[in-house]
Formats: sequence, structure tokens, C-alpha cells
Amino acid sequence: MPRTSERPSGASSPPSMADVAAAAGVSHQTVSRVLNTPDLVREETRARVEDAIRALGYRRNRTARALRTQRSGLVGVVNPGEARFGPAHTTMAIEEAARQAGYATTMAVVRDADPATVDGVLEFFLDHRVDGIIVIAPVTAVAAAADRLVGELPVVLVAAGLRPTRRRHVVGVDQELGARLATRHLVGLGHRRIAHVSGPHDWFDARARIDGWRHELECAGLRVPPLITGGWDAEDGYRVARGLVAAGDVPEAIFAANDLLALGIIRALEEAGLRVPDDVSVVGVDDAEGAGFFSPPLTTVRQPFSEVGRAAIETVLKAMDGEASPARRVIAPELVVRASTAAARV
Repeated sequence: MPRTSERPSGASSPPSMADVAAAAGVSHQTVSRVLNTPDLVREETRARVEDAIRALGYRRNRTARALRTQRSGLVGVVNPGEARFGPAHTTMAIEEAARQAGYATTMAVVRDADPATVDGVLEFFLDHRVDGIIVIAPVTAVAAAADRLVGELPVVLVAAGLRPTRRRHVVGVDQELGARLATRHLVGLGHRRIAHVSGPHDWFDARARIDGWRHELECAGLRVPPLITGGWDAEDGYRVARGLVAAGDVPEAIFAANDLLALGIIRALEEAGLRVPDDVSVVGVDDAEGAGFFSPPLTTVRQPFSEVGRAAIETVLKAMDGEASPARRVIAPELVVRASTAAARV
């Protein structure tokens, strides 16, 4: 029978792992497995240990752990300083995944590949004894900066379409597949003139979505219309759509590179008396908060940010353990069909 979770009333030191083991009626090793590899512990035993941890108020002694393992329990995260939906949600997903794996994160912002900036970031991370580095690299400049970090510590790059190199591992969403899913959906609805409003061309995500749109149209035997360069903001989509209306060149369907572009496009089309989806079908990317409450609710490509965060942490932890060959993990997005798309008029 498990012992009571209460500690002696005179106990003054913080509860230890041994206290948790005694309270739960299990071994010290079992408590360690619950903390580090919970999937390897039976559900009933895991629940008993977790109950004891909560009752005793046990907290890991990270200093002792660092001395024992020669690791700090810290992962450095390089953020591009972007508050946009994708980079921001990727950063949050990595932090959450790190915490679940028993690690903390420390962040540095790198907006360009300036050598002095990157060298300063590396020195900052080394001073804090981080065990590995994850670089969120949506743009080419930040990816270039990541190459300067490679060598001292394991580096995982979160970017679309890049290949791993020596000691640089890559995790990313298959943005080209997402664009193909969106375009294929519109083709399947009978649309033949499908325009793409892209993001900035120095973003890897934007480039991959352009490629996916083009490839899917070519596979369907459809003409690839001229690319429309937009941006990432609703104002960009609004401006582009107003230009199409003014030129009398509105297509049957529009694949927008993100949901905010789609929002601006829909607003401009409706101001011009065109109905979405009756006159024009519109698809976005991200499945941003509120996309299901656009008017009409937006068909979009959902980004698997939580999976990206877990994959980035799993990859950097494996690299810390000496995995020699560079790894590349590509995660598939998901098409979410709502009311902003409909069958083409016959």
C-alpha cells in the first residue's frame, strides 16, 4: 500500500524525489521515469506518482540535475522579432514543448545576419550554458544567421523547404503541400482561373506556397496566371483586390498566402458588389483565431504549430545525445473547408 503523502511536521527542507517515491509507494527510478519518460510508466502508477508530487509540492532541483548530467536544462531560441501569427505561435509551441520535456527556454532576437549580432547571441547562449539552439527562421536573413551558430552547439532550424547540413537539423511545415491542398480544393470545385496572392518573397513560407500553387495548377493541366505579390496584412489583400476590381480582372478563385490577406480580399470584393463564395471563392492559410467567424467563415490551411514545437524539441534533444546524421522533419498541414469556397458556376 502507498504511504501517506504527508511529510513530518518538522520537515524544513524541500521535498525530494525520495519523499515522492515513499509517498507513492514506488522506487526512486519510477519517479524519475514519470518525470522524464512518462509514456513508459503504467497509467495507474503514473497517476499515483503525480498525485504525490502535487500533494508534497515537489519541484525538480535543476542545479543538482545540471551537476549530475552536465546539462543546464536550457534551450536557446532565436526569434526573428516577428509578432506575426506564424513565428509567434511557433515560439509559444516550442516553449510549451520544452517545458513538457523538462527544459526551460531563453530567447534572443535576431532580425538579420549581421555577424556582430549573431556572434553576440552565440556568446549570450554559451554564457548561459544552453544545451542546444532552435532558430525560428521564416526569412532568408535569419537562416543565414543560423549558419554562423552551427559548430558550437546542436542547432535546429525551423523553416520551410530547407535541407539540413552538417550539424544543422531542420524542422518545418510542408508549406508546398498546404498550397497544393488549397489549390486542389479549388480545382475540385470546378474553378479554372485560380489566382495566388503571395506573401513577401524573402519568406520561405511564401516561396513554398507559390511553388505549391504553380505545381498543382500544372498537374491539373491549367494555365498558371501571373503571380500577384501581396504581403501579410489585411491592408495588402484589400489593396490587391481593389486593383483587380478596377482592372476588371477578378478571377473565379483566389488562394491567399495567409488569412489576413484573405480577409482584406473579401472586404474589397464585397465593397465592389461581388459575393464570396458565389462570385469568387477565397482560401487562406494559418487558420488564425477567428477565421471561422469571418464573413463568410474562411476555408484555410491549418498550421500544426504544436507538432512543430514538439518536433523541434525532440530533434534538438536527440542532437544533444549525439545523433550524428542531420535530420529533417516535415509536418503536414490540414485543409479546413468552410463557407468561403463553393462550386464554380456552370
